[in-house]
Amino acid sequence: MRYVTWRDRKPLAHDLKTVYQAPTREAGWNALLALEEKWGNKYLLSIKSWKDNWETLSTFFQYPEELRRLVYTTNPIESVNRQLRKVTKNKGVFPTDTSLLKMAYLAIINITKKWTVRTPDWPRILTQLVIKYERLAKYIS
Repeated sequence: MRYVTWRDRKPLAHDLKTVYQAPTREAGWNALLALEEKWGNKYLLSIKSWKDNWETLSTFFQYPEELRRLVYTTNPIESVNRQLRKVTKNKGVFPTDTSLLKMAYLAIINITKKWTVRTPDWPRILTQLVIKYERLAKYIS
């Protein structure tokens, strides 16, 4: 989205959803080609980046839909980053790297205390994770 004008970001992001929310890798590729037809003349660099990196970007299609939704939803990550920046911004200089790590650790402890929203379909997601990664089974009781 770096190369996209502010006015076109929402419509392009909406159209891009059809790529990463596609049910299969092939459907995702076809959606990317349709995206290229619609936006390619205007935002060639953005589309080219997706096409050039498709092998890497499309690896998430090997996971079930519930897991993919967790991967492409970055809101929780952005929230944690915002809260960490808020804590470190108020402190101008840290005397040592250790003091920064301690501050970040305490901030993470406080942030996780506020986590009350449950992930939708978590039991199903957990089951899919155990199926995909058998080594996790011993940690889940």
